[in-house]
Amino acid sequence: MEQIVIMVGGMSCQGCVKNVTGVLQALPGVGEVLVSLEAGEARISHDPAQSSVVALRAAIEDAGFDAG
Repeated sequence: MEQIVIMVGGMSCQGCVKNVTGVLQALPGVGEVLVSLEAGEARISHDPAQSSVVALRAAIEDAGFDAG
């Protein structure tokens, strides 16, 4: 497993945190997901052979947030 931190823009509440967490956890090869509203980031443990960084960012953006 590889860990990556992606900055997430547009989150304003814990509902946003749950939304981002849910879309990331639904991807294949994703293990632990820790989303911080205060830091504006998502820490994701994933298998790069199953979920690329591009796919992780796309999932965040498809949920209506900015992935930096």
